[in-house]
Amino acid sequence: MTDNVTQPLIGHLVELRTRLLRCIICILLVLIGLLYFSNDIYHIVANPLMSQLPQGSNMIATDIAAPFFTPIKLTVVVAIFISIPYVLYQIWGFIAPALYQHEKRLVMPLIVSSTILFYLGIAFAYFAVFPLAFYFFIHTAPIDVAINTDITKYLDFVMTLFIVFGFAFEVPVAIILLCWTGITTPKSLRNKRPYIIVGVFAVAMFVTPPDVFSQILLAVPICLLFEIGTFFARFYQPRKNDKMEDDNSHDFDET
Repeated sequence: MTDNVTQPLIGHLVELRTRLLRCIICILLVLIGLLYFSNDIYHIVANPLMSQLPQGSNMIATDIAAPFFTPIKLTVVVAIFISIPYVLYQIWGFIAPALYQHEKRLVMPLIVSSTILFYLGIAFAYFAVFPLAFYFFIHTAPIDVAINTDITKYLDFVMTLFIVFGFAFEVPVAIILLCWTGITTPKSLRNKRPYIIVGVFAVAMFVTPPDVFSQILLAVPICLLFEIGTFFARFYQPRKNDKMEDDNSHDFDET
């Protein structure tokens, strides 16, 4: 009996290792294809700040190796971001056999929507938040202060905001999962809406730059995404009939 349990476990571990290797290979291939353009990629990411700097101002590097390693560091992150759909596909391929039929129909849209929302969060930060935030920082600086931002610190700053906004836009998926697992219900979330809105603005105050524009640009979309999540969560509530049907289909397959 122990051998019967050990063999499937080993098989799952082998499959997990195979899928992890595929994910790593995918990221490496994308990275190799992007390395030549690493400086161009950094220029694109730095453009929101460079377009706001006074004429004659430039970014600086306080570390002698920073001009080489910082663009490569950014390229690695970009390669991971680009590979996310394939990574999620491998995750889906690993967990799908353990799901019921009705769960498969629900999980796949969640994976696709979570990927799209993550990219939308990054795009929103780049096109909407960065221009306003950098305009605020630069135009509120004292007149006698020369703004020359270090390229490494700038990269850390924008990467933090990319991740914050990328995951913030996952709010609908998080709400759907909470309701699907029975932790909460759409009705309960709607009743707690005032407290959730206050909490969202409080969180936005701590995770964004210290300007009101960035805080509002994070909090308002999260509130809208919260409403979207509560709306679609009603379609993802556990249904006993589907589970019973899947159990019967599993029993039929076993016979």
